[in-house]
Amino acid sequence: MTDHRTTPATGGPAKLKPNAIGFFDALVIGLASTSPAYTIAAIIGGLVLYTGVHAPGIMLASFIPMLLIASAFYYLNTVDQDCGTTFSWVTRAMGPWFGWIGGWAIAMTGVLIVGSLAEVGVRYSLLTVGLEDLAYDPVAIRVLTVLLIIVMTAICVWGTEISARLQNVLIVFQIVSLLVFAVVALTQVFSNTSAFDSITPSWEWLNPFGGGWEGVTAGLLLGVFAYWGWESAVNLTEETTNSSQSPGKAAIWSTIVLLVTYLSVTIAVVALAGDAFLAETADEEDAIFQVLAADTMGPCAWVVMLSVATSAIASTQTTIIPASRTGLSMARRGALPKMFGHIHPRFRTPDVSTWWVAGIASAYYLVVGLLSETALWDTLTALGLLIAFYYALTGIACAIYFRKRLTKSVKSFVLIGVGPVLGSLLLIWLLISAIIDYGNPENAYTETPWFGVGPPLVIGIGIFATGVVLMIIWYFRDRRYWEERPSTAEQPIVRIDTTSVGTGSAGRGAVGSGTAGSGEAKP
Repeated sequence: MTDHRTTPATGGPAKLKPNAIGFFDALVIGLASTSPAYTIAAIIGGLVLYTGVHAPGIMLASFIPMLLIASAFYYLNTVDQDCGTTFSWVTRAMGPWFGWIGGWAIAMTGVLIVGSLAEVGVRYSLLTVGLEDLAYDPVAIRVLTVLLIIVMTAICVWGTEISARLQNVLIVFQIVSLLVFAVVALTQVFSNTSAFDSITPSWEWLNPFGGGWEGVTAGLLLGVFAYWGWESAVNLTEETTNSSQSPGKAAIWSTIVLLVTYLSVTIAVVALAGDAFLAETADEEDAIFQVLAADTMGPCAWVVMLSVATSAIASTQTTIIPASRTGLSMARRGALPKMFGHIHPRFRTPDVSTWWVAGIASAYYLVVGLLSETALWDTLTALGLLIAFYYALTGIACAIYFRKRLTKSVKSFVLIGVGPVLGSLLLIWLLISAIIDYGNPENAYTETPWFGVGPPLVIGIGIFATGVVLMIIWYFRDRRYWEERPSTAEQPIVRIDTTSVGTGSAGRGAVGSGTAGSGEAKP
């Protein structure tokens, strides 16, 4: 029987399959993870409700911290091509306590969202083929949603190349469909043939504060959620060609492509339907596109419906990637039980951690869905809190880790220091503002308070507190990971070697290349 810790070809420790995908594949996966069509369908109503016609400005403002944090991901990946990304980098820059909780936040975002994505994928697929009764049958939807999660998880385990090929098809279809919808919508607006009370676009719409500060925080939190997911490209760094450069570049370019897509579609939707209609139908969530497509594209409405379906299905798969790779990385460092570090001997993917993510995500989806019809939407809001936290942590870690290089050049000072820190500060401000806002239950989707505050705040704090408890428990069970010490980019890469855990020895040594600077791009 083949030892699951070794590869048949070398007999050495099993590793993820190198050079499985290229730059374009990584870019596509980064885009697919954000689920552009589903995301814009899900948030556009709420965005307009909070900020009116300035929703495009909110999307533009939300892009700024994302681009700055993407810069941090790029530079950190040049020195450490670890699939655990934030977990690994924050551990090296700020120590194991910060690193562990950062890894936990990434893993939990995947768990919280996968069920909602799969449900939208199932519902819109049924609506596309005209099965409306089945699309709103709660029992059928839940069963089909769990089945879809299982299928997408199996594809993730089957192989990274297979996942990339599927995503290449899905992302092209949804991006093209969204842009076609935007063109048709704007054509109807300017030709006065729209079925809605359309309004003419204005440059003032790009000002996020044009309508005052009220609603800006909630809008920006939705904007952060809209862009979230691009870093999946970097989670595949160990499986990407030119791993020190391509994944980071793919992350940056994916945020730019998303900006163009989101701005185009948001302007088109607001102009087509008008802010009043969108605000009135905000509680319909992702169903807004169903209404707009039917009256705008006529018999071709199925194209937009299928776009949302494929978007959610694609993201169901790609969202599992960061969580599973982070679990693998944490297990390799001894920060989680070694079983999460298991790699399939044939497919060379982290099969155990992948199935665990899918299992926990399915259980969360079913339990929360049964408890409350609206709790899943509050979960999406809570995601923004976790996302802002670990993105901010990564930006700060970048400046700390490269601190001795920041004064070497203006480029280093701006792109490695000031930029990531500014992005982090913006996200921290947003995080604090959101915590204050959601202390008031009336600001949540479910206006019924949980423990006297808004459900998103309870969910966010509950996830974070659970992580702290598990971290402390694991600290007392196995302290080897906590022996790691912070370093800088000039110091050697020193990690705890846990590959022999459970075989009678647990040596300590350098994992990877000899120095932290090897193979990196010069700032």
